[in-house]
Amino acid sequence: MRVGVDTGGTFTDCVVMDGQRIRVIKVFSGSPSSPEESSSAIVEGVRGLIGRAAHNTVDIIHGTTVSTNSLLERRGASVALVTTHGFEDLIEIGRQARPRLYDFDVRRDPPLVPRRMRWGLQERTAADGSVLVQPSDRELLTLRDKIVRSGAESIAVCLLFSFSNPANERLVLQALRPLKIPLSISHQILPEFREYERLSTTTINAYLMPRVGSYLSRLESRANAEFSISDASKTQLETKSPAHKNLPNKRRPTVKVFVMESSGGITTAKQAAREPVRTILSGPAGGVAAAAGLARRLGIRQAISFDMGGTSTDVCLFEGNPRITNETAVGGLPIAVPVIDVHSVGAGGGSLARLDAGGALRVGPESAGASPGPVCYGRGGQRPTVTDANLILGRIDPDYFLGGTFLLEQLTTEEAFRKFIRGDVTKSFAGRGILSNPIELARGIIAVANANMERALRVISVESGHDPRDFTLIAFGGAGGLQAADLASSLGIARIIIPPNPGTFSALGILLSDAVKDVSQSVLLPVPADTSHRRSSAFRQCLKSIDHRFQLLKRAARSELRRDRFPSGKVQVEKHVEVRYAGQSYELTVPFSLRFPRDFEQLHAKTYGYTHGHKPLEIVNLRLRLTIPTAKTQLAKRPGKMAAQNVQKAVLKEKNVWFGNRFFRTPLYDRDHLAIGARIGGPAVVVEYSSATAIPPGFVCKIDDYLNLVLTHNAD
Repeated sequence: MRVGVDTGGTFTDCVVMDGQRIRVIKVFSGSPSSPEESSSAIVEGVRGLIGRAAHNTVDIIHGTTVSTNSLLERRGASVALVTTHGFEDLIEIGRQARPRLYDFDVRRDPPLVPRRMRWGLQERTAADGSVLVQPSDRELLTLRDKIVRSGAESIAVCLLFSFSNPANERLVLQALRPLKIPLSISHQILPEFREYERLSTTTINAYLMPRVGSYLSRLESRANAEFSISDASKTQLETKSPAHKNLPNKRRPTVKVFVMESSGGITTAKQAAREPVRTILSGPAGGVAAAAGLARRLGIRQAISFDMGGTSTDVCLFEGNPRITNETAVGGLPIAVPVIDVHSVGAGGGSLARLDAGGALRVGPESAGASPGPVCYGRGGQRPTVTDANLILGRIDPDYFLGGTFLLEQLTTEEAFRKFIRGDVTKSFAGRGILSNPIELARGIIAVANANMERALRVISVESGHDPRDFTLIAFGGAGGLQAADLASSLGIARIIIPPNPGTFSALGILLSDAVKDVSQSVLLPVPADTSHRRSSAFRQCLKSIDHRFQLLKRAARSELRRDRFPSGKVQVEKHVEVRYAGQSYELTVPFSLRFPRDFEQLHAKTYGYTHGHKPLEIVNLRLRLTIPTAKTQLAKRPGKMAAQNVQKAVLKEKNVWFGNRFFRTPLYDRDHLAIGARIGGPAVVVEYSSATAIPPGFVCKIDDYLNLVLTHNAD
């Protein structure tokens, strides 16, 4: 039994597949700052799906926000940083970039490691990898004593040019390993050049290791205590016969935890605990992976994924496969490991409304989370949220939330809106007379949230040289279907796709993701000027050298896969090289092949609009991805048509719903009763267990062969 789990700010979503049938459940998440509560929510959700029935094994594939929250909230470990003497302050100096160029009073966040916890060693490795000075045994012993006295909970080691030769870092590792303190070593975490990014990534990994490792260990233990089976049950499962009475009833661990990485693949809990920096964008990656899979199934090459959850909205533009980048930042801290290129904004269903100092209405980035949550949940929330606004406007129905299993408090929500108006709004001259009643306040909240999300969509499309009108919007998340049509209208997007179970779509993407191992190595290798493979012996030798280095990387990566007991299966290998013109500061990634120089020239022309002709090239990094495909059940088409008059059988009721500038009498449809070929004209609302979809006037919704809702502007 494999269970996909996505822990969000408000809900924890769990998904299993039985044949071609998908079963889902949503439970309230714990506090983001309490991993203990998060693991409880996961166990509760998995129990709700699979019960207490005995299974030989249960695999929990988990998208987690523990790394992200720990870093953003600065709730990580106390880290001791060991680096080359003279470079102790590099983590604080960084790139010397000012957050605001003309602000003389700007204050930067303090570094993760304070000055008293940084130590420099008298050692030096040259740029070519030759060891000039080794750290002495006496210095290493002194360092070990200082770290013990400091009370450090984790250690980061990042020496100069260790990507070229890690010999000195290995000496430090050997000296510090007896301390039994978690160690992050730069040549293991990120063996690449650019010392600041390597130092930052290694330090962040050390900062997260104790917290993430403890969380995953606790989750695995709790899940095994809940779902492990006895010898008797195991025998019964294997022989399909009653268990023998004299068989020892010993509990056996049968649960394995896997974690979604930021790059879109899954890894073992052991590997994730060792390199938590690779799980920084674990949750959003699952949604993008699911959207990319859906786009491939539907033959859509250009798509934008729009994932609106309880705390944030994550958007990603892709043409074919999602773009992977090695340059990202979280909380202003650079991270140089592969991540799906996702842009996030603090606008979700739980985003809180407030008035700023100038009296302007703001929404987010603060969120009500799962506790207390939006006002309408009746869990103690007091301030209006986006979810509350949709309830006031009729887009969310209080009787059909979570399939009718959780009733929303309409009257309590309306009173909270009036209280907000009597308090915050009446104190503000700017808000007086504009936000005079709950309807106006709800409209304002939705408008502000939409503006924030539209800005995020423009960042990844218009500002990156793409016309959003050429793309299909794939909307999901608990609140995605409620806002998708408004945003598509603003951007001129002609088609919107809402998949089945949109509120748990990210968990489905996590469930169906492949196991992945990413490794890299800086080489800084010049490419011969004559790149004709047949004529140039120098180029042939260059290709041979690169291929040999890839073989070494692959051998090491396979060894790690075996050590961490990754799922068995055929391993697919992808090789990429990062190339630049000699003297450039940044590089572009192309597949490794005989024609990689030509591919680089074409990509450079597409990216920057020009090439440098015959200027020499340099290979900066080698990147290798090993993929072990997981067993998947393909969702088959379900051909068939439904008579238009039968659509009325899916109507639950009619109610007033706000669209544009007034209320419309609007039917509510039960998505479970809409068959393939059904056609609905707006205004309408389609409700289901995990979400709701608002279809404004002027839109038409059709059910395709995969039971997706396809929204388009009504051509009639």
